[in-house]
Amino acid sequence: MSDIFKARQEKLDLLRGKGIDPFGGRFPVSSQIKDLITPFREGAKAVIAGRITAKRKHGKSVFCDLRDESSRIQIYLKDDILGKKDFDIFDSAVDIGDIIGVKGELFKTRTGEPTLKAEGFTLLAKSLRPLPEKWHGLKDVETRYRQRYLDLIVNSRVKEIFRTRSSIIKNMRSILDAKGYLEVETPMMQPIPGGAAGKPFKTHHEALDMDLYLRVAPEIYLKKLLVGGFEKVYEINKSFRNEGISTRHNPEFTMLEAYTAYGDCEGAMELTKELITESARKVLGGTKLKYQGREIDLDKWEEVSFARIMEQRYGIGPDEEEAEWIRKLKKKGIEIDGKDISRTQLINIIADLLEPKADHPVFVIDMFKDLCPLAKVKKDAPLLTDRFELFIGGIEVANAYSELNDPIEQRDRFKEQAEGGRIDEDFVRALEYGMPPAGGLGIGVDRIVMLFTDSASIRDVILFPQLRKESQTTQPGEEADGRA
Repeated sequence: MSDIFKARQEKLDLLRGKGIDPFGGRFPVSSQIKDLITPFREGAKAVIAGRITAKRKHGKSVFCDLRDESSRIQIYLKDDILGKKDFDIFDSAVDIGDIIGVKGELFKTRTGEPTLKAEGFTLLAKSLRPLPEKWHGLKDVETRYRQRYLDLIVNSRVKEIFRTRSSIIKNMRSILDAKGYLEVETPMMQPIPGGAAGKPFKTHHEALDMDLYLRVAPEIYLKKLLVGGFEKVYEINKSFRNEGISTRHNPEFTMLEAYTAYGDCEGAMELTKELITESARKVLGGTKLKYQGREIDLDKWEEVSFARIMEQRYGIGPDEEEAEWIRKLKKKGIEIDGKDISRTQLINIIADLLEPKADHPVFVIDMFKDLCPLAKVKKDAPLLTDRFELFIGGIEVANAYSELNDPIEQRDRFKEQAEGGRIDEDFVRALEYGMPPAGGLGIGVDRIVMLFTDSASIRDVILFPQLRKESQTTQPGEEADGRA
């Protein structure tokens, strides 16, 4: 690798010695490559730019493959067309991986290959490192995530995953906009982390001399907007949790949260169905998808009672202390780490119980009051809340409830949950001014993208996922070993 790096540096020096800028500036592209191929117009002139992904010499001519974001096309360069000086520069100093601009005329070779006959080229960026040899040259998973730019260059499927991600978000935004929801932005740094269970990241603001936390959810601020008179609001937000990393958890993740004044959990359920099924129709072309070998039907939705399955399977009721939960779960062979049941452990337990139903979406309702400090209780069952968690393909993808808008009860719930921590007095004060009854919804965007793209890990659908430190410092011309 170091020999190749040095050789390309020498070519860089050679180009500069000839007065050629190896890292050129603005280049007036006339079209993307895909627009030259379909429809193909023989004899048409074009100016394109992209990365060289293959290079083949035949006597006094060179063929190379040029790829831009849209597609690939063959480029034909000949010494008597370019001129000997420019042809020799291309032949000797331009490599696979370099980014060039080309102007020329379209034609088809004897084999029918759409080709651009180069009449001139401009070097736009000299690549000092060689590209991997197709896929087998970038098979280490950690290297793929760490060097996502390289992953995108050599793996077209990865590009499609992130195009799909963009389409999902765009479609969900379009649905909410059409329904009259207002897109807003709320603070990422908060004096009191709230709105969801999770350990926050902590920082300190020097000028204000105060501790702040990266938000674990935007919920509290969005509900304050309902108090202020906005009736339909949503935010596609980044949230942060200082917890473990796994195939379904990244410390930084994307949520869609939407709040509807004068609504409830049932209304949030209908909105959830629409957002997911309509996005599937728009992005996938239908409501059937495959995830990790499993067929999932988004036309079939079911409701399952959490309280009922916990009673039937484990003998656990909503009035029992957590210590009793743990005793009964362990008796049934469920492993519990530590003295408390984490949200992740609880989700895994629910997912295991729902495994036979993983071929269609399942709303888990009747959650225990102690698990839901911000949700209204059910009128006919005061130890249960009017809430759902949505599971698709064994993955928890959404959470919603009828929002608690009673300030007195909210303060009492906070006190029960506080365990020595602070109560968000400003949120309680906001409720004291009056918040309309509302339905609140949170959808895990990353996990929806996992389902729609058949991706096993959340890191496959986040462009730059959080990773451990590299195990070594790489020098110019050397590759990281990719281990974490």
